[in-house]
Amino acid sequence: MRKLANSELHRLDIEQFKKAEKTPLIVILDNVRSLNNVGSVFRTCDAFLVEKIYLCGITATPPNKEIHKTALGATDSVAWEYAEDTLQVVERLKAEGVCVISIEQAEKAVMLNDFQPKAHTQYAVIFGNEVKGVAQE
Repeated sequence: MRKLANSELHRLDIEQFKKAEKTPLIVILDNVRSLNNVGSVFRTCDAFLVEKIYLCGITATPPNKEIHKTALGATDSVAWEYAEDTLQVVERLKAEGVCVISIEQAEKAVMLNDFQPKAHTQYAVIFGNEVKGVAQE
């Protein structure tokens, strides 16, 4: 099996990406410390045509050399917004009918491989701080 060259991937340019139909998924980063993790989330969201990223609390924002190094240009294609308060973002999205899910180790948690998304439902997933996880609130 031969690995494909970048030129063979048929990647969308930034304008095509912005016009493309998005996956009905929003990613919320709650106080993520690592700039490399932020960049990795951008790159992954670019690959899956994720609708938007919310960078909350202490989570760093572009432009940033360390984020850019890992994101490989995805900070230019993926829509993002900074919000100081994660809980306000969550409350606003819920009011808009978005199903908000925390990716966390918690009582009564559903294992990711057991999760069954509902059709015609928009989801937002929250990823938390590398040490403390998603804020309890």
